[in-house]
This record gives sequence, structure tokens and C-alpha cells, in this order.
Amino acid sequence: MAIKNRITGIILSGGKSIRMGENKSFIEIEGIPIISRIHSLFERLFDEVIIVTNQKELYRTFKAKIYSDLFPNGGVIGGLYTGLFFSSFRYSFCVASDMPFLKESLIKYLIENMEDYDVIVPRTKDGLQPLHAFYSKNCLEPISKIIEDRGYRIIDFYKIVRTKIIDEYKFISLDPRRESFINVNTPEELLRIKQGKHHF
Repeated sequence: MAIKNRITGIILSGGKSIRMGENKSFIEIEGIPIISRIHSLFERLFDEVIIVTNQKELYRTFKAKIYSDLFPNGGVIGGLYTGLFFSSFRYSFCVASDMPFLKESLIKYLIENMEDYDVIVPRTKDGLQPLHAFYSKNCLEPISKIIEDRGYRIIDFYKIVRTKIIDEYKFISLDPRRESFINVNTPEELLRIKQGKHHF
């Protein structure tokens, strides 16, 4: 069995899924709910898995620590704060619960490049990917400041911590179709994914 990393895997499942009309976490891709795909990958990679959700009863079958948002209606940045607050380790890897195509090789590449930064975030041609990134406990106070200032974008606190941006030319060979960063927001996107037309 592979040695796990002393890192927490955080899955944010707090979205209201308004555009999809159903809980995106449990949408099946190739017969497996997205949340199950992420959870099994995280169990292989990380010593701890945390799910942040305001519907805790839906996730009780998962071998994970489940917490409600410390900032109700705080959006994804509130979910990130909650996961980091409860994590047992210095570093956490954070994703959304509607990302079905995470790549183990790319996550491992980011781990190898963590060094002593507070944020390790990939940047694709579409910009920074804050929901496929590593965060240290040092981010807690800066995040709370952003939330107090009514900011809701995760990237807003990057400038006040030690942030390492990894541009896609360094990792694109591990995920040529940029599938790691796909999330399922609408029925139309789900249909494209099921038809195999989902690369960026």
C-alpha cells in the first residue's frame, strides 16, 4: 500500500446546485457518483478527508470527517476556511464536489512543488484554479479578513500570503485535456461530459 501524505483532502459540497436542479455531488459519471470518485482518490492520497456541507446526513456513509460551514452563506471561501480550520495537518488540498476528473498524477506533482508556500495553485489558460490547490493553516487569518470585508473570491487573499503559482506548461503533460479543472454546473455541461466532449 502506498504511503499516504500527511495532508488533508477537503471536498467542498456547500453549493446550492441551482443551475443543475439536483445535488451535483451525487451525479453519476460512468456509473459512479462524483463525490465517490473524489473520495476514493483522496483516501488513497491523504491521511484525512474532510467534507464541508450543510447537508451532513447525505454524506454519513463516507469515511470522512464532515463539518458544516462555520460561515453560513460564506460561499466557497467560507467552505475553504471551515476545512482548513478543522484539518489535522499543516497542508490541505481543496476541491469542489462536482469535479469528476481529478488526476492523481497532477495532484502528486503539486505536492512535490509545495516547498514552504502557503498556497500552491495551478494556472491554466483560463486563469488561476483555486479549487484545485493546496493551502496551509497560515491562510486561516487572511481568509477570515477577506470574509469580514465581504469578499467571496478565494484568490483575494493570495497577495497577502506566500503563494506559488504553477503555470500549465509545467503540468499539461499530466492532463493534456485539462480535465482536472472541469466541474459540472448545468445539465448541458453534464450532457457534454457524457458525450465525451468535455475538454477545455
